[in-house]
Amino acid sequence: MKKSTLLGLLLSVILALPVFAQDNSQSSTSQNQPAAQAPATATPSTTTATGKEPLQPATREGFWGHLNPFARKKYVQRQTEPIRDRINELDELTAANSKQIKDVDARAQQGIQMASAKAAEADQHATDAGNKAQAAQQTADQASTRINTVEQVVTNIDQYQPSTQTEIRFRPGQTVLSKNAKEALDEMATPLKGQRGYVVEVQGFSSGHGQVAIADSQKMAESVVRYLVLNHDIPVYRIYLVGMGNAPVPATAEEGNAKQKRIQGGRVEVSLLKNNLEQLASTDSTANQQPK
Repeated sequence: MKKSTLLGLLLSVILALPVFAQDNSQSSTSQNQPAAQAPATATPSTTTATGKEPLQPATREGFWGHLNPFARKKYVQRQTEPIRDRINELDELTAANSKQIKDVDARAQQGIQMASAKAAEADQHATDAGNKAQAAQQTADQASTRINTVEQVVTNIDQYQPSTQTEIRFRPGQTVLSKNAKEALDEMATPLKGQRGYVVEVQGFSSGHGQVAIADSQKMAESVVRYLVLNHDIPVYRIYLVGMGNAPVPATAEEGNAKQKRIQGGRVEVSLLKNNLEQLASTDSTANQQPK
């Protein structure tokens, strides 16, 4: 009976020792906290990411030293609660920082896209400006060529150059055009329709002497002019007529310095002379056909 009683008392003392030691550690911890906090206020605190002071480890953990092996659950929770709070604050701060980083990245990407669009638009404007400048240069070149052509035409406006020449033969005493004569005049006059910058020179020659030869040559030349005006609508102001009578015929290049000879029978020389107005007209039509 006594042994069992002693055993029970001994067991009670053993079970009570942890509680007593824990209470002592709590009281010592509560007593040591002001003393531990006093030096912290004296020294400058280190700022953490959460904006709070860093956790200070307890200098003494009661009767058991650093860790009480028989500590209760509430005691452990009370010791770890500040750590959990700091961890939660760090998680929130990390989430906020991640969100800010994403926002900054999104704004940066948007800015890059806008800058790229502006650069592409500027390149397009530069390309359009280059094309317009090239078109303006082409127009300027065409205008310069046109001015040079006009200057050349104006300078040589009264300079008519021989183009074609046709000779119409008449029998002695005849002033009517033969079939061959009409065909020769048709061949020369047909291409003149709608053209500008030309004149037709008609010279009549006749055998004989004096005023009779001049009158005959005049009549033969008038027959040619009448046919050109009535059948080919050549304006009269473009035709120059002259009766040469029995004037000597100029020597050809093949005859050289041979003596000029007079003709036998009657003939009319029809010469087509042109200046540069037709060239100017062809230049105008070419310029109008070119795409602008």
